[in-house]
Amino acid sequence: MRIARYVVGEDPVYGVVELAADGGEHPDTVRTLTGDPLAGPVKYTGERLHLDDVRLVAPVIPRSKVVAIGRNYVAHIRELGNEIPDAPVSFLKPNTSVIGPGEPIVYPNATKHVDHEGELAIVIGRICRDVPRDRVPEVIFGYTAANDVSARDLQKSDVQWGRAKGYDTFCPLGPWIVTHLSVDEASDLDITVTVEHADGLREERQHGNTGLMMRGIAELVEFVSSFCTLLPGDVILTGTPSGVGPIVAGDRVNVEISGIGVLSNPVVSQDA
Repeated sequence: MRIARYVVGEDPVYGVVELAADGGEHPDTVRTLTGDPLAGPVKYTGERLHLDDVRLVAPVIPRSKVVAIGRNYVAHIRELGNEIPDAPVSFLKPNTSVIGPGEPIVYPNATKHVDHEGELAIVIGRICRDVPRDRVPEVIFGYTAANDVSARDLQKSDVQWGRAKGYDTFCPLGPWIVTHLSVDEASDLDITVTVEHADGLREERQHGNTGLMMRGIAELVEFVSSFCTLLPGDVILTGTPSGVGPIVAGDRVNVEISGIGVLSNPVVSQDA
């Protein structure tokens, strides 16, 4: 199942997406749900809309936090000249950094170097703490695509990463949450990031697979839940493969994850 959050009037609503690739009777449509599937039981309203007639927004706005994992792909660690960590490297991104598909990434005036980082995101479905590895599937609601946008120069100068990775718009999520993937299936997904430039050039930057993560999905959820309580709607970013690179105003960044979809965002300047 694909759970989307979208706007047709004033307030976002949730729905279940059916794509043409599914071979169903209602291709590229969304069935509206009552309420929030991360907050409690929902049901269909009877309304069905074409995807072209709705505006997708972030499939989840975390109620409390986005916990991100750094340095989880060996090739990415090496491309930045860092040491392989003995334990997972974690940091927080504020929920105000979250945007949805199609919404602009705002390039701050305070930085001269902003990078894209395409990643698999885990969406938590229930309150949990100290989750043993074999019970991790019970607390995962689903998966979506993410872009851990990073002001690389500020990351180096500040030492702490809060500002460099926490600007508003620095955590695109989407296009929807896929709930039907098992942990094993989500551990073998291709991640491809392309950047479309204002001059029409399309450049593939990142191409990796979640199977290359040093620490897999179950280990990461176990680790994060060992030091903080996770709430429904919290998001864990699992790290980025090699190939990260700079983006500038006028670019469009596309994060594609097989089995999930494409998260696409334009880049604009702060003064735009």
